[in-house]
Amino acid sequence: MSKTKSKAFFLCKTGAPEKAFELRDFEVNSPINNQVLIEVEAFGLNYADVMARRGLYREAPPFPCVVGYEVVGKVIECGPDAKQELLEKRVIAFCRFGGYAKHVITTDIATVQVEAQPTEELLALTTQSVTAYYMAMYLAPVHSIDTVLIHAAAGGVGTILIQLAKMQGARVIAKIGRSEKAELVTKLGADFVVNYNDSDYIDQIKTFLKEDRIDISYNPVAGSTYKKDMSILGSGGRMILFGGSELASGKWGFLSKLNFVKKMGLVLPIGLMMRSKNILGVNMLKIADNRPKIIEHCLQASYQLYKEGKIVPQVGGSFSQEEFNKAHSALESGKTTGKLSVKWS
Repeated sequence: MSKTKSKAFFLCKTGAPEKAFELRDFEVNSPINNQVLIEVEAFGLNYADVMARRGLYREAPPFPCVVGYEVVGKVIECGPDAKQELLEKRVIAFCRFGGYAKHVITTDIATVQVEAQPTEELLALTTQSVTAYYMAMYLAPVHSIDTVLIHAAAGGVGTILIQLAKMQGARVIAKIGRSEKAELVTKLGADFVVNYNDSDYIDQIKTFLKEDRIDISYNPVAGSTYKKDMSILGSGGRMILFGGSELASGKWGFLSKLNFVKKMGLVLPIGLMMRSKNILGVNMLKIADNRPKIIEHCLQASYQLYKEGKIVPQVGGSFSQEEFNKAHSALESGKTTGKLSVKWS
């Protein structure tokens, strides 16, 4: 079996990016079965990568490992059972980790052929757009009569969620943490903007809603925000949890994890039934592992909406290979908006 020489940013330990990552050479095997080998132009960054670097992401492989979920590049080799028409084509693709590499092996089902669109926008169509599409259009579709709350609304997933919800005719409450992000979320269609650093965001939302309730909460924060959101979720409402970024702010290791769980409290199924409220957990890695056809559907649908101009991915920053550590720190800071990507030299 032939091998391809490559390089990748290996996550070797926890800590700051400059201490945690090492750029190393390695070799990639030829693809087998329905796999394809992609020569990567650029890869995207996701907050799960920050969690992995902090040692807080239980799904991450053991050190040393290569994290990263998505790439843009050219297919340079196909396995015997893969779609041969992908050979030499430019694609966006998911990978089960390994994205921070110059060459990536993935399956043809996780790959969509693209045109000459900007690399930075294409990367936002993978993890961010697929996650948003899955939640808002596949798992629990948004309806025109819904009022939705979107946490981290200026981020990669949040900006796509705003557009999808407005496309469905819903009313959108966008939660942000910095005033300079208000213009972006308003431009994308948010009907009401909440800055959680101004005052308790629930008090702000109650003032806006008056006697009304929200129908959906898209919540990647969890922790203390879970009970708050549940307090304003109406009958038939859906609490969609797809992250735990509040845990990343903990400074006391295991004690912080216990406190994180304590803040969310005990959930009794009978209580959810009596109040007609719903809690939906989303882990796209599990969907990719066990229901890859769903990922394929959501990726193809996202790209089609993008081509039709119905969603516009937000680019938060494009960094060079040499600026990799800077890019990771920027994402961790919470000051960026939209998708961050790193291009290989």
